[in-house]
Amino acid sequence: MKNLVEALNETLKASIRVHCFGAPRIDATGYELKPPITEINPALQTLLIDMDMALKIENADLVHSHTWYANFAGYLASKIYKIPHVVTAHSLEPLRPWKAEQLGGGYVISSWVEQLAYESADAIIAVSDGMRKDVISSYPNVDSRKITTIRNGIDTEKFKPNLNSLTLEKYGVSAPFALFVGRITRQKGLAHLLRSWKSIPKEYALVLAAGSPDEPQIGAEVESLINELRQDRENIIWIKEMLPHDELVALLTAAQVFICPSVYEPLGIVNLEAMACETAVVASAVGGIPEVVVNNETGLLVEFDSDAKVFEAKLAESILEVLSDKSLATRLGVAGRKRAVTHFGWDKVANQTIDLYRSLI
Repeated sequence: MKNLVEALNETLKASIRVHCFGAPRIDATGYELKPPITEINPALQTLLIDMDMALKIENADLVHSHTWYANFAGYLASKIYKIPHVVTAHSLEPLRPWKAEQLGGGYVISSWVEQLAYESADAIIAVSDGMRKDVISSYPNVDSRKITTIRNGIDTEKFKPNLNSLTLEKYGVSAPFALFVGRITRQKGLAHLLRSWKSIPKEYALVLAAGSPDEPQIGAEVESLINELRQDRENIIWIKEMLPHDELVALLTAAQVFICPSVYEPLGIVNLEAMACETAVVASAVGGIPEVVVNNETGLLVEFDSDAKVFEAKLAESILEVLSDKSLATRLGVAGRKRAVTHFGWDKVANQTIDLYRSLI
């Protein structure tokens, strides 16, 4: 979102006002509630913030919302001020049923808001062709002609190869190692990776930059699997805090392979970040990932299987193939960097987004 706004400002030369959740900030108008309202269901809190947000969007020519959290604000603003509403589909509630456990009754609200926004939006941006198909499948009442695929981009100057031995020393990392970066959520498939790692020779290290479990059950499961691996391995490194950017880039650069075992992924920016750092990727072939990672060119894709043991066995096989062949890892990494630079610059995303805006105004 931040990168898109910066690219739009540079390309469009127009006034772009950002409204977001959270405390006041320099680059955006933040919105937060005060007690005792903060004691109610988080999904209901979202609706209240969206109402406040919508009232502050006067004099805009167009409103563009990202995720269900802001979709209701976009919907209300479009009705109040009679302006076009563009929605970007980063993920879909019907394809994340595990959120029913996380949000409780709030999942009914988030699902209703998303459906309302998508069915009434003037245009929908899908971040991948896979996401476009998912929107059509999940919301059959949406006119497919108003769905446009505009893939997310990456800043290949911020993400580029940068070896830093101090970062490796700080976290006790030794090569060759595999790297996972992501939130602890069922969507990211970390539990599948941890179970598959039992088949990887003990000489290889696994670095997990993973924190903020979105529900206690998945957090406990991941911790249990990590402890199980650590019983007979010393090179399972778990970094729970969010990494500073320079340390993240250093780990991405030094890793022999980056692993993305997601069970649902609209596009997979993390794969682009790894590719931009010239690192080979092993990823599940779900959602928009195959539009980023080219099998046998920039990485290896693993077909997802509902049978967890089958998927985990295939995942381990692909991981080991890259870990055990440095020349293969290098070839995939070089090709990945080239693809990230050539096809996923934010300038391209901005120009496509501007063309869509102009078609609506």
